[in-house]
Amino acid sequence: SSGINAEYGGTALQEVLKTAAIHDGLARGLNEAVRALDKRQAHLCVLAKNCNEGSYVKLIEALCAEHNIALLKVEDNKKLGEWSGLCKIDQEGKPRKVVGCSCVVIRDYGKEGQAHDVLTEHL
Repeated sequence: SSGINAEYGGTALQEVLKTAAIHDGLARGLNEAVRALDKRQAHLCVLAKNCNEGSYVKLIEALCAEHNIALLKVEDNKKLGEWSGLCKIDQEGKPRKVVGCSCVVIRDYGKEGQAHDVLTEHL
C-alpha cells in the first residue's frame, strides 16, 4: 500500500473526495470510517500516514483486508481533511481552518467521471 503523491493520482483522489463530499458520500474520521468499513459500505478507504492512533490504523487495515476494500495512504491528515471538505475556503479560494482527518471512507462516489477512472486505475 504505497502512498499517493501529488503527481501520481493525488489530484484524482482530491477530485473524487470533493465529489463524494458534495454528494454526502464520505465517512470522515476514525469512528465513522470503522463503522462504514464494518458494514461494508465502502468503495475506498484513505488513511493518513501521520495518524498517531496505532491501534486504529491496525483495525482499519484489518477491516479493509477482511472486506477486500482498497486502502490508499496519503502523507498528511491536514491534506486529507482539506480534500474531504473539513475546512473553510476564504475569499481567495484558499483553505483556512483546516481540520485534520486521519481517515476517510468513500461510501458513495456521487458521480463517476475522469478522476474516478484515473483513481481506480491506480488501485
